[in-house]
Amino acid sequence: MKIAIPLDENKTDVCPTFGRSPFFYFEEDGKEEIAVNPACNEQGGAGPKSAQFLADMQTDVLLTVRCGQNAADVLKLADIKIYKTQGKTAKENAEAFHQNKLEILTHFHAGFQGIQ
Repeated sequence: MKIAIPLDENKTDVCPTFGRSPFFYFEEDGKEEIAVNPACNEQGGAGPKSAQFLADMQTDVLLTVRCGQNAADVLKLADIKIYKTQGKTAKENAEAFHQNKLEILTHFHAGFQGIQ
């Protein structure tokens, strides 16, 4: 199972914005990877483009603070499950997910349309 978590510039903490996060933390079978989010500087559509990036990376689960509806639609089409983060760091949240402590994210905002 491949988990993705949006990361802040410090490459440790969960970024509060999914689509405009500068990096993604990936964990799969105990292996960790950090990748640049190719959509973070897009003028528009950063959320859906970030979601497509996760689909292309064959992600199974996204752990995030929040997510826009358009991105959520792409994630759902790709059968990527979305969970709400609760800790500060990506590793804390990955551990919480493995311990079944995170809840499925059910509320999606309208999106920021380029406003950060």
